[in-house]
Amino acid sequence: QVQLVESGGRLVQVGGSLRLSCAASGRTFSSYAMGWFRQAPGKDREFVGAISQSVGSTSYANSVKGRFTISRDTAKNTVYLQMNSLKPEDTAVYYCAAHYSGSYYYWNAYGCWGQGTQVTVSS
Repeated sequence: QVQLVESGGRLVQVGGSLRLSCAASGRTFSSYAMGWFRQAPGKDREFVGAISQSVGSTSYANSVKGRFTISRDTAKNTVYLQMNSLKPEDTAVYYCAAHYSGSYYYWNAYGCWGQGTQVTVSS
């Protein structure tokens, strides 16, 4: 029962960096692991990464590992996705979601979703 709003998506150059934010309503935010997914036109929604309820526990897709970092600011009820060394294939709509149950690699494990924010990587 968390309402999520993503922001920060924009046009960025290849090799550049961008930070996405996911703001959550209420104080139940800290009770959920949070995930980031992305979806490009004509493609399935793809797992990007997740952060657990515990500080410092994160997991990433192989395609972004070493380039993306997820963090959480509990005081601000916000989760961040720091994206570095961006590639054209990172172009997609990025979504944050609250994990409910099951494997955090799959979207069916998440119960609440934001509206998405567009990231476009251009050379």
